Amino acid sequence: MRAMTYRGPYKIQVTDKPVPRIEHPDDAIVRVTHAGVCGSDLHLYHGMIPDTRIGHTFGHEIVGVVHEVGSAVRGLSVGDRVMVPFNISCGSCYFCSRGLFSNCHNVNANATAVGGIYGYSHSAGGYDGGQAEFVRVPFADVGPMVIPEWLTAEDALMLTDAFSTGYFGAQLGDIAERDTVVVFGAGPVGLAAARSAWFLGAGRVIVVDHIDYRLEKARTFAYAETMHLAEHADIVLSLKKDTNGLGADVVIDAVGAEADGSVLQHVTGAKLKLQGGSPVAVNWAIDSARKGGTVSVIGAYGPLGSAVRLGDVVNKGLTLRANQAPVVRQWPRLLEHIQAGHLRPGDLLTHRFPLEDIAEAYHVFSAKLDGCIKPIITVGEE
Repeated sequence: MRAMTYRGPYKIQVTDKPVPRIEHPDDAIVRVTHAGVCGSDLHLYHGMIPDTRIGHTFGHEIVGVVHEVGSAVRGLSVGDRVMVPFNISCGSCYFCSRGLFSNCHNVNANATAVGGIYGYSHSAGGYDGGQAEFVRVPFADVGPMVIPEWLTAEDALMLTDAFSTGYFGAQLGDIAERDTVVVFGAGPVGLAAARSAWFLGAGRVIVVDHIDYRLEKARTFAYAETMHLAEHADIVLSLKKDTNGLGADVVIDAVGAEADGSVLQHVTGAKLKLQGGSPVAVNWAIDSARKGGTVSVIGAYGPLGSAVRLGDVVNKGLTLRANQAPVVRQWPRLLEHIQAGHLRPGDLLTHRFPLEDIAEAYHVFSAKLDGCIKPIITVGEE
């Protein structure tokens, strides 16, 4: 089969790899039709994530058709059109039984924190991802869902990570009616978090970013107010002034490890990898929240320690909540919003590339060219 393979930082190519096979009776093999390129894939592409090995296939946003099922699989049949959450989870361990599917205890022998993730290095289990013609799906009765006939493949793809993660970020904020919500980052996840904040009762939503076209998308897609970083000498001070000197009720960090804003933090975190990514965005979030407020962290960070202002968290009495999104928990409510006509996650998609052009997709997305907000890879026919 043809598959994207990692060759080192900023180097990927499409090569021939063996078609994955059933390794356990609970496995399924999915023929991929659509795969996303996620902002967190760029952390891999840039060499930010430990133990990303040469030859690894990325891609944790997957839509496709069931090609083969193991003997123990009961919920899927060959030919089913499915969306696959980025979490790999067993469904029965201590954490899965509590709905913490992103923290499954049985799918990642290489870490004690995160569970398994498709195509996200050996630190996340070493599973090959879906930027390929086929992908192996472990515990096929737990994660994948047969796509309703009324749901488009592109809307379904956005539910496998980006929109579900954004919705989860808003949930983590424990938004109360009429709360002021600030979202750092106007990438797909930040835009999804901002749009979702309205569903949860926000009275005001402000999105902060440094790219004009992404801020325009925040206004048109998320119906949010916006602040351009370049127009504010001190973004925290500006946010405080704009919230009666108090700060926001809820602040969501949807940026993660490669935030600009501090040369020292960016170089030590994003360039030299001396810490688990630049903590600029999460520190802005901490400083922008009012006393007693909530900070939700859904941006991706590496496992090393970062210079996060925990003293400010304590002294301000903040609630700090974070996790990888347990995707399948978000699906029922999001599907209701889509079916009711309140939401079209696929509206965030701006670019479509065939698998053979995936290197160009990563370049355009990474360099933020051509107004790119979210690219997807078209792999095969449905």
